[in-house]
Amino acid sequence: MTPYHEPSWLPGGHAQTLWPLLIKPQPVPLRRERWTTPDGDFIDVDHLDGPAEAPLLVLFHGLEGSARSHYAISTAHACRKAGWRLALPHFRGCSGELNRRPRAYHSGDSEEIDWILHRLQAANGGRPVHAAGVSLGGNALLKWAGERGAAAAAVVTGVAAMCAPLDLAACGHHLALGFNRIYTQHFLTSLKAVSAARLRLHPGLFAEMPMRRASNLYQFDDAVTAPIHGFAGADDYWQRASAKPWLQSIGIPALAVNPKNDPFLPARYLPKATEVSPLVRLEQPAQGGHVGFVSGSFPGNLDWLPQRLLHFFLSETS
Repeated sequence: MTPYHEPSWLPGGHAQTLWPLLIKPQPVPLRRERWTTPDGDFIDVDHLDGPAEAPLLVLFHGLEGSARSHYAISTAHACRKAGWRLALPHFRGCSGELNRRPRAYHSGDSEEIDWILHRLQAANGGRPVHAAGVSLGGNALLKWAGERGAAAAAVVTGVAAMCAPLDLAACGHHLALGFNRIYTQHFLTSLKAVSAARLRLHPGLFAEMPMRRASNLYQFDDAVTAPIHGFAGADDYWQRASAKPWLQSIGIPALAVNPKNDPFLPARYLPKATEVSPLVRLEQPAQGGHVGFVSGSFPGNLDWLPQRLLHFFLSETS
């Protein structure tokens, strides 16, 4: 497949990150299914159905994302065109309804990834399951694959991650600087609203004022994400949840695409070939932004990302 090259009319990582929000395609009709989690909570999984023998792609979304995110919609269009089925699991609280349990989701939520993939694999009648993740979802998926090594092959054919924040500390601190703060504020607006609702449901779950005063992701994760998920603080969470240390342990075909101009993760923190398993393909194009990958003439399209996913699973996991 042709490597990613940015259109000449859309220069720079910020423009390439933000432009997809303006050209998001019309959603594909999906079937929603509600699953009960092992701990008595629920998640919603949206499905693009098709023949039982059609390939199944599972796509995990990013921070505060959903099946309505531009990359999810473009992937659904690509799957429908290719005759693939698609499953879009929502992390807890991301499908439009607050989850029941006193927990949310986080960048290293590999146990959640595990039971979701096992359930989809069991329901797929022994046919291949392909797993991909975007941003946070990609980090959690790669961490899952690294933790399980070659045993992951019993569940999926391979894994692919687009713009995963492989080093959470580097990503989190970088998002507190300069223009990047616009992304931080976007996330915090949503995260704080959901956290306040969760606190009303579970009084005393975390300290309210530090959450409300948080002006960056470090402060939010220190006040909310870490305590409700069993981490000692933001530093502990960011260290233990990062996928980068697990890349050497991956025992199935894997793809990690990280543009060097991604505003979320500086290029100097990207892994080198010597830091990953021989089964991990690193693609680090000069351009692309954070989950941007706009292509074509003005106003552009979002075809490249889903086509890269499908091509990887067709050509490198068979």
